Amino acid sequence: MELAHSIGAASASGHSPLAGARIQRKLTVEQAAKRAALWPEQIEWLEEGRLYRFPSADVAVLALLRYATALDIDHREARSLSGLPVEPPARRPFGRWLATALAAALVLTLALTLGLGRNGSGGGGAAVKAAAALPAPWHVAVDVLNGGGDINYTRQLASRIGSFGYRIEHVTKANRFDYRQTAVFFEPGGGALARRLASQLGCGTTSPLPGGRNAHRLVVIVGPARATC
Repeated sequence: MELAHSIGAASASGHSPLAGARIQRKLTVEQAAKRAALWPEQIEWLEEGRLYRFPSADVAVLALLRYATALDIDHREARSLSGLPVEPPARRPFGRWLATALAAALVLTLALTLGLGRNGSGGGGAAVKAAAALPAPWHVAVDVLNGGGDINYTRQLASRIGSFGYRIEHVTKANRFDYRQTAVFFEPGGGALARRLASQLGCGTTSPLPGGRNAHRLVVIVGPARATC
């Protein structure tokens, strides 16, 4: 009862706890959506508690986790937002602070060394710039087609793609059911977007479509679950 009362009291203000955390960080809905790789509408759903708008409960939970992580909400702040008592941070011995500082210096040195090496070769810097130049996922439309005969698995993969922030246009069957693995197809100019989605899924090959003019449209043909993600 105490826990329920605390959470209810925390949400009785003008803004929901999540909205209050975002406003405290001086972020707009669009800026927060970009940080979390979600649609602005999905940010509003989370802040307003409309989790039923997501395709499934799992997708809603993953979206909430990504949003909280993007806002850097830690355990102490989560307890505070829920109205629970927050203990003062434990005092760390000087030795731990020194070890942490030395470790941070070592990581910074390694990062600078690797960065200089990549800039010298020219490949790494170009790859980073190319990735940063890609449009946000919610600007990309994705059709998800059942190419392995399992519509339930196709819908699961579509929900996963949607959780990355992509706009799911259609979930339907492919022209045949004998695809052996998942493939991400792209129209002219969309090769980098297809490679990004395949990387996010952790599976699938990329191939060009034999036509089309929309570089912001992808088609995912889902193979059998045992051979894909």
